[in-house]
Amino acid sequence: MGCGNVFFTLIITLSVALITYNILISANASLKQELPGPSTSSIIDPIIQMPVEKSRKYGSNAEKRLFHTAVTASDSVYNTWQCRVMYYWFKKHKNGPNSDMGGFTRILHSGKPDNYMNEIPTFIAQPLPAGMDQGYIVLNRPWAFVQWLQKADIKEEYEIPDFLIFYILMAEPDHIIVKPIPNLSKDGLGAAFPFFYIEPKKYESVLRKYFPEEKGPITNIDPIGNSPVIVGKDSLKKIAPTWMNVSLAMKKDPETDKAFGWVLEMYAYAVSSALHGVGNILYKDFMIQPPWDTEIGNKFIIHYTYGCDYDLKGRLTYGKIGEWRFDKRSFDTEAPPRNLPLPPPGVPESVVSLTSTLL
Repeated sequence: MGCGNVFFTLIITLSVALITYNILISANASLKQELPGPSTSSIIDPIIQMPVEKSRKYGSNAEKRLFHTAVTASDSVYNTWQCRVMYYWFKKHKNGPNSDMGGFTRILHSGKPDNYMNEIPTFIAQPLPAGMDQGYIVLNRPWAFVQWLQKADIKEEYEIPDFLIFYILMAEPDHIIVKPIPNLSKDGLGAAFPFFYIEPKKYESVLRKYFPEEKGPITNIDPIGNSPVIVGKDSLKKIAPTWMNVSLAMKKDPETDKAFGWVLEMYAYAVSSALHGVGNILYKDFMIQPPWDTEIGNKFIIHYTYGCDYDLKGRLTYGKIGEWRFDKRSFDTEAPPRNLPLPPPGVPESVVSLTSTLL
């Protein structure tokens, strides 16, 4: 390992080690480019700081509420085919009616280019040092956002008198956009999908390790993850490093790790957003998740995180492999075939639409 990697690992380790629950947040801290290091005078907030950027105008965009869509991904076959599908449908709907969709970035946290740099707009981020994710690769997501926000030149900005507003949609590779998305955020609030399994009140005793009582009631933590979320860039620049550090701290704590499992970094984002005082408008119509949601209706995104299993009469056989099935995990080493079999009659609209978008 070179000196640079040793220093990088030391810095991140120090950041995590310095986290104490009464200084997780410093909403008014000045923004700096350098990573935090040990202070010669006193312990400092371990949050990685963001650079200050100057306001810019972009002509006709001055009257639009554009947001930039950002998706984090590894260079695995599994993530790559999902990103390609996601970006295809992003382009299809970007210029549709009522759309506030601006640019798109795949934040590739493999640390090196892949074969799709010319197909998908991509920013290359470095992964966490080996072993730091403890086998939970999703921990690379907040660290990738920290790097992107530091270095990327993102152009969907517009100005109204006296201040700049700029937004980011955090999405995931397994999101399929099914209609143009307007900017759902307003009045300084983010816009987020509420997840039924994110339950701050149920886990208050655990969450108080990261969200102390002086920060307010536990209900200040919204039942959200980090995606889909539309949030102001300035807010995200504050939230992202806290999200990274809280995620790492949660993963290191056995009680928290056991309580939250695979949704740990979702809780970490919700906590970090609350710590910075960024509330969220909860939009149940932001997306659907087949097979549980059966109709598209006014929804904007299909999230195909769950397997869909049906018999040939169109009846759900969840928990048992169906005679017809689609599960993204079946395609971890190769992309789905173009002749993917359509579901049988009787299968809900959401599943039919999902499979048709993958053909």
